[in-house]
Amino acid sequence: MNLNQVTLPTRDVVESVSFYRGLGLTLIVDSCPRYARLECPTGGATISLHHTESLPGSPGATIYFEVDDVDGIVERLQHMGLRFEHPPVDQPWLWREARLRDPAGNVICLYHAGDNRRHPPWRVGDREVTRGLREAMHAPNR
Repeated sequence: MNLNQVTLPTRDVVESVSFYRGLGLTLIVDSCPRYARLECPTGGATISLHHTESLPGSPGATIYFEVDDVDGIVERLQHMGLRFEHPPVDQPWLWREARLRDPAGNVICLYHAGDNRRHPPWRVGDREVTRGLREAMHAPNR
C-alpha cells in the first residue's frame, strides 16, 4: 500500500492552489474554482483541494512535508510573506520542524527527520521504548 493523495476542503480553491504552489507543489489538475490537484516535487504524492462552504472544526488536518533544509525553506517562504506559527525547532522526537497554516486553516509542518522518520531509536520491534522517549512522543506540540 502507498499513499496516493490527501483531499483537503477549502472555501477558496484558487487561494489554496497559490499557497501550495508557493510551497513548491506542481498543479496537475485545474478545475478551479471547485477542485484542483497538486503533486509533490518528490515521491509522487498529491494533494487535492475540493471546494466546500463549511470547513471541518478545528484543528483540521496536519500535513507533513519533509524537506532537506527546513531553515532555508522557512526563510524563503517568509520572504514570500508567509507567517509561521513557530520557526524551525529541534523536537524531542528527533525532527527539526516549523509550522504554518494553509488558507483553510490546516496545519502544515515542514520538517526534516531523515532515517528517524520511519526508523526512530524507539521504533516498535527494533528496541525497547524507554519511559522518557514515550513521554517525548506524547508531548504537546506533536
